[in-house]
Amino acid sequence: MTQKSAPQRIRDPWGERTPYGRDGEWPARVDEHLEEGVSEGDVDRWVRTASILHSNGDALDIAVKDGRIVGVRGRENDRVNRGRLGPKDLFGWQANGSSDRLKRPLVRDGNGKLVETSWDEAMERIVARSKELLERKGPLAFGFYTTGQLFLEEYYTLGVIGKAGLGTPHMDGNTRLCTATAGQALKESFGSDGQPGSYSDVDHADAILLVGHNMAETQSVTWMHVLDRLAGEDPPKLVVVDPRRTPVAEAAAVHLPVRNGTNLALLNALVRELIANDWIDREYVEAHTLGFEELEATVRECTPEWAEEVCGVPAERVREAARVIGTEERLLSTVLQGVYQSHQATASACAVNNIHLLRGMLGRPGCGVLQFNGQPTAQNTRETGANGDLPAFRNWDNPEHIQQLADLWNVDRMVIPHWAPPTHAMQIFRYAEQGSIELLWISGTNPAVSLPDLSRIREILRKEDLFVVAQDIFPTETTELADVVLPAATWGEKTGTYTNTDRTVHLSEAAVEPPGEARHDLDIFLDYARRMDLRDKDGAPLIKWAHPEEAFEAWKACTRGRLCDYTGLTYEKLRGESGIQWPCNAQNPDGTERLYRDADFNTHTETCETYGHDLLTGATNSEKEHRAMAPEGRALLKAASYTPPHEEPGESYPLRLTTGRTIYHFHTRTKTARAPELNAAAPEAWVEMNRSDAESAGVGEGDVVRVESPRGWFEAPARLTEIKEGVVFAPFHYGYFDSEEARPGRHPRAANEATITSWDPVSKQPLFKVAAVKVTKVGNGG
Repeated sequence: MTQKSAPQRIRDPWGERTPYGRDGEWPARVDEHLEEGVSEGDVDRWVRTASILHSNGDALDIAVKDGRIVGVRGRENDRVNRGRLGPKDLFGWQANGSSDRLKRPLVRDGNGKLVETSWDEAMERIVARSKELLERKGPLAFGFYTTGQLFLEEYYTLGVIGKAGLGTPHMDGNTRLCTATAGQALKESFGSDGQPGSYSDVDHADAILLVGHNMAETQSVTWMHVLDRLAGEDPPKLVVVDPRRTPVAEAAAVHLPVRNGTNLALLNALVRELIANDWIDREYVEAHTLGFEELEATVRECTPEWAEEVCGVPAERVREAARVIGTEERLLSTVLQGVYQSHQATASACAVNNIHLLRGMLGRPGCGVLQFNGQPTAQNTRETGANGDLPAFRNWDNPEHIQQLADLWNVDRMVIPHWAPPTHAMQIFRYAEQGSIELLWISGTNPAVSLPDLSRIREILRKEDLFVVAQDIFPTETTELADVVLPAATWGEKTGTYTNTDRTVHLSEAAVEPPGEARHDLDIFLDYARRMDLRDKDGAPLIKWAHPEEAFEAWKACTRGRLCDYTGLTYEKLRGESGIQWPCNAQNPDGTERLYRDADFNTHTETCETYGHDLLTGATNSEKEHRAMAPEGRALLKAASYTPPHEEPGESYPLRLTTGRTIYHFHTRTKTARAPELNAAAPEAWVEMNRSDAESAGVGEGDVVRVESPRGWFEAPARLTEIKEGVVFAPFHYGYFDSEEARPGRHPRAANEATITSWDPVSKQPLFKVAAVKVTKVGNGG
């Protein structure tokens, strides 16, 4: 079935149903959208790619006519989407041709204004400052803050430059804001990053637990997958943990409207019910896990009645949710920002892993965990080390792993930072604030809107002693504060690979040329390495590749023998009908659908990615402590007691703010605000309030309200809904740059004006969902 796109895909973003039953094959449905006046017969060629505006990895082809992108079409035989596309897939490509693309480098002139210049002048400014800092302060003066939207080849190149060229530990991505907890929870429970489950588990599951995951809007094609199961025979039962009544909650068999900040209390109560009712696989637990006794003791007093008091969820509903996840034959769980960006994030994500370990539900069809990612290449940021971790899931605290990289890159092992954990994003900005970092290179992201406590972030970026490089495709709130702006190519204009949430690797090929003088991100990084004259210990250039495919081959060598083994993949193989899941190697030439089928986890002391942490304090275990524990391939049941959030509502700020996303926008709307259909669907921010809270505040539907915390405020129209009483929601996407009415000081609409500078002690992910606020009416509705 082919479903042409039209405005109805804005009104009905999930499209027509293709129902199927349990253990069946998801039917294909090809979605397509072409520029008005263009038919398939007019298209000169179709070029393969995958989605760049969410983490799903939807495979699609780009339609090219007369050297321009004129549309997209889903790829029917791809394992991820079977031809389906979400609204951002269908319409987001239009942004590529927007008239305000960055086309030439910009630098600040003597009057402090950004003016166009040549690439030579821009790069020489960066290199001159870099060399001066290296001589004066050394590598700790450098910070790199990247994205979840570049290609694997670009991240790996940047990681080698930072770690083996400059020797700085100050590298992270905005994946710290969206999926740091996902990676950390997988490490804590299973010894390594890497999703155990597969999207195909939707085909087989009898129950699906969605914790803090508004899948309908964040991964719309996966939600289509779930909707088609719900419409067929033997549909799965959905258990949904979310303070909002989202489309996912509407479809739930059991909706648990939890107070934001209390996820761990609810999850501990669910675990307690599984144990108390003996809904666990004791043979599996005994043979393949460690930590059951401590977990059992930790949750013993976490009754449903206790959870009701803490979380505001009726005790009987907690019991019913536990019965569903404890008695159905096959359970799939998914987790996203409602956990990752909230209080006790890593402990809560590990609690979901605990449920699957207790039930022995890993490695089989329908039995999987997907700690979802938020961005298209967040998995690659973590794999390649551009987020500060070591490439290919190596352990920064394992000398042998450091030596492996030193041998691979032919550098002295002492050059590679490994004397302390990698520096996370919030600490990078703190070092910049304090003055120890003096050069901050930001690529493909907009922290002036996406980070918490925005007034503080803007002040940091404005500091005279901080040299800011911003590498992007459009003017943003961040490029406006930079010293040098580098115009980059984007999706559809360059070639590379990226890996989605369930480890599926896709090849994205260049369809058109970038505009003006914009350059591929890989070429920008290579040019910097060349101008800096970065060399290995034999005097040869450190970076030994010049093109994406050469970089991919270098990456493959880095992954050999590791869990994320790419050695069986090639560009040519990825030009087949479907993406391929890693590990893909001689033993698994067609990829690997699920990890840990044999229950042999990556917790061996010699190979694991981490020696583990205390989930309450973040204290790091030593190699000696890990070896004494002797996990030897067994998974870890990590226990932690619930503690209240650091900032609770009170008399002055009586409500809880949580932030989130809408299906029509991505990140800070850098691209989606420039796609007419997407922008028209959600042109402005809003504040979602419970009707009871709104009545108490004298707020009606559409009234303009101010949401204020001790840090700052923003304003937007109110929407009155069935969100949990005491909780307010606002989308985080909206900044200042594309709205004259919303310039700084005139009508802030960025939700992160009010969020807190605090982070999870283990994953170091910022806590966007637990700020105490007050809401006041400031204008009548239109």
